[in-house]
Amino acid sequence: MRNDEIIFVVDNDVQVLESLASLLRSVGYRVRPYAAAELFLTAPKSEIPSCVILDLELGTFCGLDVQCRLGLGVPMPVIFLSSHGNVRTTVQAMKAGACDLLMKPVQKYELLSAVQCALRQSKLQWEERRINREIWRRYLTLSPREQEVLPFIVRGLLNKQTAYELGTAEITIRIHRGKIMKKMKADSLADLVRLADRLGIPQPPTLRQSAFARAVHAAA
Repeated sequence: MRNDEIIFVVDNDVQVLESLASLLRSVGYRVRPYAAAELFLTAPKSEIPSCVILDLELGTFCGLDVQCRLGLGVPMPVIFLSSHGNVRTTVQAMKAGACDLLMKPVQKYELLSAVQCALRQSKLQWEERRINREIWRRYLTLSPREQEVLPFIVRGLLNKQTAYELGTAEITIRIHRGKIMKKMKADSLADLVRLADRLGIPQPPTLRQSAFARAVHAAA
């Protein structure tokens, strides 16, 4: 039994639902079957890699609508099943991020291959999510002043430039920079820039940059 992954199956045809669930369990997957889209959408989702095998035609619900709602929650790649898929529907599904669209009756190895691909994608998504959470955890250890200084550092401003922008002493910025590098666990400025990019740190305002440049030029 694969305890670190879950396959959700949503199909309002009970016979198909049971057949798919039985096939997946026979090769060791944990399966959560749902005969209605509403039940699936309101059910708790797993905090481990997973994917959903989703019928495109769910009676009152459209599989594409379910896929859209999933996009607002935890990462979960979608494998669509269809009895009469068309080019337009296939394009819509793929544009919305579906892993695959298979025609019923689906072949065993075709389905298992699609599941393996979807789970690989899910694992990558969960790893990316884990990394981003860790980076945010580090960022939240920064003091408000350090968070204010960070955008100037990653933009490449010197300590004295940042000090001028923020109206403080150069030595103060040097101390902040050291603490920021340590708390963010950045080995270099390039590493810090990469971390800030993941956080979506905005560019700092530069209203005083030209005045600083003139002051430096005058003092030279």
